[in-house]
Amino acid sequence: MSYYFNKVLKTRDFNDAVVHVTNELKKEGFGVLTDIDVKETLKKKIDADIRPYRILGACHPQSAYKALQSENKIGTMLPCNFIVQELENGDIEVAGIDPIASMSSVKNETLGEVAVNIREKIKKVVDNL
Repeated sequence: MSYYFNKVLKTRDFNDAVVHVTNELKKEGFGVLTDIDVKETLKKKIDADIRPYRILGACHPQSAYKALQSENKIGTMLPCNFIVQELENGDIEVAGIDPIASMSSVKNETLGEVAVNIREKIKKVVDNL
């Protein structure tokens, strides 16, 4: 089982792809809580050069609330992360976490229902890119 859904965008500029992903997330009820520019951070912290790479921490508030009500430590697995990265050939790849895979070790029926719902939304976001 893969732990993510992904799509390669051949015609988008990197920053445009980040905006596009953010807009598709909004359509499914997600907000972006965090936006980590990994390239910038690694350059600043350890003077490493990597290609453009961003991590978007997305949250679906209603589902996060339900998950936290059913499993008080589930915050260790939140938010749902998406990556936007420039590949070596210049294409842009977007990948989003599969919450079923990431939460499979937690045995909680209510949480499982939340994960199934969020999985559908994440897959739809990636498919619509």
